Amino acid sequence: MIYEILVLDLDGTLTNSKKIITEPTKKALIEIQEMGKKVVLASGRPINGVQPLAEELELGRFGSYILSFNGARITQCSTGNLIYNKVLPQGVIEPIYQIAKQYEGVDIITYQDENIISGLKPNEYTEKEKNINKMRIKPVEHFPEYIDFPVNKLLIPGEPTILEEIMEVLKKKFHSLLNIYRSEPFFLEIMPQKIDKAYTLQKLLSSIGLTADQMICCGDGYNDLSMIEYAGLGVAMENAQTIVKEKADYITRSNDEDGVLYVIEQFMRT
Repeated sequence: MIYEILVLDLDGTLTNSKKIITEPTKKALIEIQEMGKKVVLASGRPINGVQPLAEELELGRFGSYILSFNGARITQCSTGNLIYNKVLPQGVIEPIYQIAKQYEGVDIITYQDENIISGLKPNEYTEKEKNINKMRIKPVEHFPEYIDFPVNKLLIPGEPTILEEIMEVLKKKFHSLLNIYRSEPFFLEIMPQKIDKAYTLQKLLSSIGLTADQMICCGDGYNDLSMIEYAGLGVAMENAQTIVKEKADYITRSNDEDGVLYVIEQFMRT
């Protein structure tokens, strides 16, 4: 099979433990784009959190793509056009906020331009999200009133045991409206219904005339499972969660051993 599109999770996959793309991996990703292959950076991060890496890999020059918010949005990098964009129903923000504020120590956040909008009180996990995305935290009063613009997702950062409880409450109340899951033990994602990385990659493939058989997807975490199972070649990093390795077609080296580069050498240069 000739693979035409390479989809990469970021943290724990494309970037190493220092959150950087190594020079050999960067060089290889630019080279395969020069060959006509497409690269997709697929992340739970907001668009502003992915853009610096997209620029580093010259995705705009080659017409490659950013899949942000775990699949709620796909952007064509050379034009800025949205291939797909799904937002939360406006009516869910107030009740979700009211539920979250009942729990000690959690925050509720969304994203606006270069800001992380914090609706309760920033905690250590809000700070973690800030550092991952290199964005500013903007605390606001009256969070539901402030959010008068379309949002692709909400995130509740907090202690894992508390988030487990909140997740069950939210799933019971919003099971027919929203997709609710933890991307990390300390991050509770609240997404539009049916949205995950695989669902949105289907939209992308149909828009550019490719099939899943022509696609390689690489990841390490729970939110990568759907695309790894959907891809023609689903690849887990050596450092991936156990369930991700079990579902993958192939296990590459870890993110600290240029695992993405190894995939390119094995499957995209032949």
